[in-house]
Amino acid sequence: MSEYNREADAGQRIMDRCDALAAVSAPSRGVTRLYLTPEHRQAADLLLAWMREAGMEAHLDEVGNVVGRYHSHNGGGPYLILGSHYDSVVDAGKYDGPLGVLTAIDCVARLNANNSRRPYGVEVIAFGDEEGTRFSTALAGSSAVIGSFGVDLLSAVDRDGITLSDALKNYGLSPEDIWRAAHGRETVLGYVELHIEQGPVLQFEDLPVGIVTSIIGQTRAKVTFRGSPNHAGTVPMRLRHDPLLAAAEHALAVERIAIEHQDAVATVGQFQALPGAMNVIPGTVVMSVDVRAASDEVRNKTYHDIVTAAQDIASARGVSVDFEKVIDLRAVPCSEVLTRQLAAACEACGVPVFALPSGAGHDGMAMSKLTDIGMLFVRCKDGKSHTPEEQVDSHDVRVAADVLFTFVENFVQESTSGNHAT
Repeated sequence: MSEYNREADAGQRIMDRCDALAAVSAPSRGVTRLYLTPEHRQAADLLLAWMREAGMEAHLDEVGNVVGRYHSHNGGGPYLILGSHYDSVVDAGKYDGPLGVLTAIDCVARLNANNSRRPYGVEVIAFGDEEGTRFSTALAGSSAVIGSFGVDLLSAVDRDGITLSDALKNYGLSPEDIWRAAHGRETVLGYVELHIEQGPVLQFEDLPVGIVTSIIGQTRAKVTFRGSPNHAGTVPMRLRHDPLLAAAEHALAVERIAIEHQDAVATVGQFQALPGAMNVIPGTVVMSVDVRAASDEVRNKTYHDIVTAAQDIASARGVSVDFEKVIDLRAVPCSEVLTRQLAAACEACGVPVFALPSGAGHDGMAMSKLTDIGMLFVRCKDGKSHTPEEQVDSHDVRVAADVLFTFVENFVQESTSGNHAT
């Protein structure tokens, strides 16, 4: 028995490893582990060691994903994939991503400790780039796994002018070999990700875990209002064409429109006035709009109404407005087959079955184009994420680990039409 398995409580085992992985960070208030940085590589090496200790064959793939395989009783696949990501935003918490990776490794370690091989293999993937913080390339790791890592991504540049292509080379990887990371559809049985909820619903319901029904779609846009910059003291109020006031009015309209559309949420997260001087009427204001909904129809209608409102406001105030979409992702339903089996695992562990959608994006959005997906959420304190205040309870982690282990032990490949692209 390894020293790791001597700790009887799965929740504590996993929490201890979350602490160890969180220590691998650039200097910051929380965890800062950006894609293809030295800290990212150090974390990858640590994950490789833990995967091998758990009985897996492990390697670093061509885009920096850490991949471990626990073979079937026949010595190969096909494989049920578990995992999450190990990159972070700046000043992140310990659990967004790593909790799913480390719980998956723990699941395999338990199988290995019991000398248990299933009729299928179990593959654990720690995706290298989910957040997209360094190069604005969200889901790049899982995109490589599904074979859709576009060559255009290689020219993405970080704030220091380093291209993703050069960063891969500095990491010891070959950009021309990225295609090797792709998985064949016939080798994969499904993808299941455990993740903190990043919201307050499970805490409100007083439940340790929940089963995700879908990952909601999202549209993000850069909105630019342009008016007439001028001296703050010489232009009467009635003669001004102020884009900042138009943008401010529009920010309130975004809130109103989202409330009018059931189950939609919309956020203005960035707001910049130029030239940004105290004594100058702004000439240009750039703001962001983020629209999300479980229904693509609702999301698209909400976004349409937001655009229309901006045009009306701009016209009334004598300014212009332009929208530039930067992300437009459809909603992704989770597999009924995997969801049903996760529910059965909850019941077997004495845990109430509770279903909820995910309001955040995940690697499952990309993986759904390859295979069926399922997700298990773990309660997080006050729903806080992407902050050092991110917190989970070891009891909840133990419950989640038991549910995931039970799911894997009893997993049955069922005939399904699937949700993935054909």
